[in-house]
Amino acid sequence: MATTTFLAPAKLNLFLHITSKRADGYHCLQTIFQFIDYCDILSINKRSDSRLSSHYINTESFPPEQDLVLRAAHLLKQYSGTSQGADIEVEKKIPIGGGLGGGSSDAATTLLALNKIWQLDLSYVTLAKLGLKLGADIPVFVHGHAAWAEGIGELLTPINLDEPWYFVIEPGCSVSTAKIFNAKGLTRDKLSVTIDEFFADQCQNVCEKVVRYYYPQIGEALDWLSQYSPACLTGTGACLFARFDDLAQAKAVFAKMPTQWRGFVAQGKNISPALNPFK
Repeated sequence: MATTTFLAPAKLNLFLHITSKRADGYHCLQTIFQFIDYCDILSINKRSDSRLSSHYINTESFPPEQDLVLRAAHLLKQYSGTSQGADIEVEKKIPIGGGLGGGSSDAATTLLALNKIWQLDLSYVTLAKLGLKLGADIPVFVHGHAAWAEGIGELLTPINLDEPWYFVIEPGCSVSTAKIFNAKGLTRDKLSVTIDEFFADQCQNVCEKVVRYYYPQIGEALDWLSQYSPACLTGTGACLFARFDDLAQAKAVFAKMPTQWRGFVAQGKNISPALNPFK
């Protein structure tokens, strides 16, 4: 069988406000998701039998219960009733646990790709609802458009933004999302804001203060990068970013990055690179 290749892009949270905590433990939030052209690569081979498998390059494989790619494939197979199978290889480039949505993006691309390969003809709305069962960030990757997000991140309003260049730093640590969301010092009662307030620079990431407290190395990276352009945490981190108007500016700052960190330069995208094969 022929192997088909698909992209799974990273995302940035351009700000993050938490407005309340629900009875079920989830937090209601406001954020803006924008994609960047820094992607994992999924290579999918349709099998002649019904078996599903996943294999990872550049990282260790996940246990089945933590493997969002395999879980997405099984969920789609169960929902559709298909007897088809697939082998899925994931070349990881997006840092794991960095707040860039790599696992959610891989799962969304799996749903989109298998929907095409298996000729299921399910709508994006249906695929997004399936993805939401696995993670709140998956719907934005399925729909593939930069979005103003509310609820737990699943209520999406498409938004058109500038597409600047971003310098993203990986500060060399992993942040526990649960630890941050359960921290006593986390602001959970921000008043709702509007898109106009975001464009007026009146929004921030409320997790940053807590993340700085527990992970001072992230605070150090934020302070260093802010010398060149206002730096922001994405999600709960650990990755952080700053925007630049052109590639040369971003690369110039990248060249000055202290050696204890890793990083990359990528361009913001309003339309997900994952959608190219499905247009």
